[in-house]
Amino acid sequence: MELIQRYFPNLTEKQKEQMAALKDLYTDWNAKINVISRKDIDNLYEHHVLHSLAIMKALRFKAGSNVLDFGTGGGFPGIPLAIMMPDVNFKLIDGTGKKIRVVEEVASAIGLENVTAEHLRGEDEKGKYDFVVSRAVMPLPDLVKIVKKNISQKQHNAMLNGVLVLKGGNVDAEIHPYRKSVEVSPISNWFEEEWFKEKNVIYLPL
Repeated sequence: MELIQRYFPNLTEKQKEQMAALKDLYTDWNAKINVISRKDIDNLYEHHVLHSLAIMKALRFKAGSNVLDFGTGGGFPGIPLAIMMPDVNFKLIDGTGKKIRVVEEVASAIGLENVTAEHLRGEDEKGKYDFVVSRAVMPLPDLVKIVKKNISQKQHNAMLNGVLVLKGGNVDAEIHPYRKSVEVSPISNWFEEEWFKEKNVIYLPL
């Protein structure tokens, strides 16, 4: 939790409480439904919460924006982003029903009013969004094929509507088809922990 406050020192009291509550909630739920690797739960704030918030370093969504978290798993990056941007609407979807149950329970427990969660495959999502966010769910070209239909034509933000995805390792092959328009931002630009080396936020306008 101190880690989050170091990089985001202007949290409101409510945001501090919501962030602090995540540890016990995810530890408890993870014992019942494995949404985070058992050995990784101790690194919740660095590997999951702070990692999710790298998207916010790339772009802080304007109030009223609609964002789809595709393949959210246990709620990442959607829940940390929703805590930080209470005036942005987030929809979190995943093809695994029990993971969506965890998302719903965590969001309810911390009083997140800007999150809806649905057990849904991306192919079946019909809504329109300013941005689709995702964390290493599938190769970028596969993701683009599925979510292109969901990107709204109305522009609200400083960056053109599209996808913002968290990816680690060598991404050259994935981004090659989009090399003229894609932007790759190393997370180590913002966060100094060793774990973030070779991890990126990839932005592709669609």
